[in-house]
Amino acid sequence: QVRLVESGGGSVQAGGSLRLSCAASGSGYSNYYCMGWFRQSPGKGREVVADVSPNGFTRYIDSVKNRFTISRDNAKGNLYLQMNRLEPEDTAMYYCAAARFCPVTFGMESGYQNWGEGTQVTVSL
Repeated sequence: QVRLVESGGGSVQAGGSLRLSCAASGSGYSNYYCMGWFRQSPGKGREVVADVSPNGFTRYIDSVKNRFTISRDNAKGNLYLQMNRLEPEDTAMYYCAAARFCPVTFGMESGYQNWGEGTQVTVSL
């Protein structure tokens, strides 16, 4: 049993920042899980944003490189996504997800066994 709860979403003007958090809990969760952030919008569907391995290796989709930072605090069981220089195109529902292993193919959704309910991010001009 793994429970993932996102928080930190909201509305911000373009160029602003938000930090998303994901609290992981439950007897089925392990710090050895790979953790990822995904987002879904009506125009683009669901896509991976970033993931982080248990020992801190990170990957990002090209459109957020140098703007977003994924990190984890294993002691707290938390996952974070620091989002800077936000753009209207970043508007989406953001989801936290956990996988037994980071997918060899970055962003392969089928590799993730557990998902949160999402937190909305809206970026205006």
